[in-house]
Amino acid sequence: MKYSRQRESILNALTEKLDHPTAEMVYQCVKKEQPNISLGTVYRNLNQLVAQGVVRRIATPTSGDRFDCRIDPHAHLMCSCCGRVFDLEDGLLLEIDRNVLATTGFLVNDRQLLLRGLCADCLARQGIDISCLPEDLPE
Repeated sequence: MKYSRQRESILNALTEKLDHPTAEMVYQCVKKEQPNISLGTVYRNLNQLVAQGVVRRIATPTSGDRFDCRIDPHAHLMCSCCGRVFDLEDGLLLEIDRNVLATTGFLVNDRQLLLRGLCADCLARQGIDISCLPEDLPE
């Protein structure tokens, strides 16, 4: 991929923002330093960065695609209330990969897992104490 000052600004915006921004969020950030950039240019460059494996696209069901500069296999949590997206660091996912390999012979080398629910801040705002939740949560 050929060097582009716009692409570099877009990538810098992604690495500075750890909140898994949408293309619109990246556009608003980059526009401050490059006022002539268009939203279409941001989308085009994000798509190229995804195609090159430099950036990961996180498909979300409600708020448009998000982008992540972390390309290592990991899962995400999305708050249904505030819309924030968080990285999930959990050894359980590696156990699932191992179990899949042991039971099916299928080697997982990537995963796109998005778990939706309520983040700690939104739970607190709603006055929900997670220590009082029953062991069997409703589905």
